[in-house]
Amino acid sequence: MTVPALGNRLAQLPGAMFALDPDEAPPAPGAYLLVLDLAQPLRLRIATLGRPELPPGRYCYAGSGRGPGGLRARIGRHVRRGGRIHWHVDHLARAVTLIGFWAVPGVTECALAEIARKIPGARIPVLGFGSSDCRICPAHLIVLDRA
Repeated sequence: MTVPALGNRLAQLPGAMFALDPDEAPPAPGAYLLVLDLAQPLRLRIATLGRPELPPGRYCYAGSGRGPGGLRARIGRHVRRGGRIHWHVDHLARAVTLIGFWAVPGVTECALAEIARKIPGARIPVLGFGSSDCRICPAHLIVLDRA
């Protein structure tokens, strides 16, 4: 199964932890990988990406928490699903079920996205999603096979 395979790889990173409650995430700077379940097709409306449609499935989103409150604050913002839409993931967060998240102090979201992209069956559903300021990654949103 792809999610355990992903977890096996992430668990090898120093300081990596998996949780469901954002209060368990460290307040340190680092990166996170949200593991999300989308039950129904979702048509997004994102000015910079157009109107892509996401099929149902298991998704991972890699992001960073480097400001005040670090990973705990950023993950908490996504889990609460409120507030104004600022990042690409905010469009998605309101329509998915959070399976959990990986928080890894001291790494970049690009490193976590790369790990997720290397899982067999992983693919990029929308080029540029979450990576508009990244010159390395094709996207920070990855869809995983459930098998």
